[in-house]
Amino acid sequence: MPLWQWLLDIAGGLLVLVLLYGLGLVVRRRVIARSGGTFELSHRVRTSHPGRGWLLGVGRYSDERLEWFRIFSLSPRPKRTWVRDELTYVGRRDPEGPEQVSLFPDHVVISCRAADGDIELAMSPATLTGFQAWLEARPPGAEMPGSRGTRP
Repeated sequence: MPLWQWLLDIAGGLLVLVLLYGLGLVVRRRVIARSGGTFELSHRVRTSHPGRGWLLGVGRYSDERLEWFRIFSLSPRPKRTWVRDELTYVGRRDPEGPEQVSLFPDHVVISCRAADGDIELAMSPATLTGFQAWLEARPPGAEMPGSRGTRP
């Protein structure tokens, strides 16, 4: 078999692998969205360099948890999970410098305090409104962050 046929077979095999990967991403997104709608949510995993360390992903509310999935992963499990009772909204800001290119268009960066430290997330302003409502919609009898737990 001539060399060009081997190269053509290898190129065809790589093309099939890329198409299967793309199909796997679509199927995974549908499976994730089946048990609750998903939304674009980026997470800053490294804070050592200003404006860097962002990973694109999707978020999903699942009972009392916010789950974050990497966008280009085939894993059906969330990469990070935050419990609503341990999450406090701190503030928001516009993306700066390299963040403007790293994040989805029109997203804002929010700061939150979690049980394991401060985190930064990026989401659209409409999603931020839903996120704030989700944080405030704690079950009856749950203690709000910052409250002392005293009764009148």
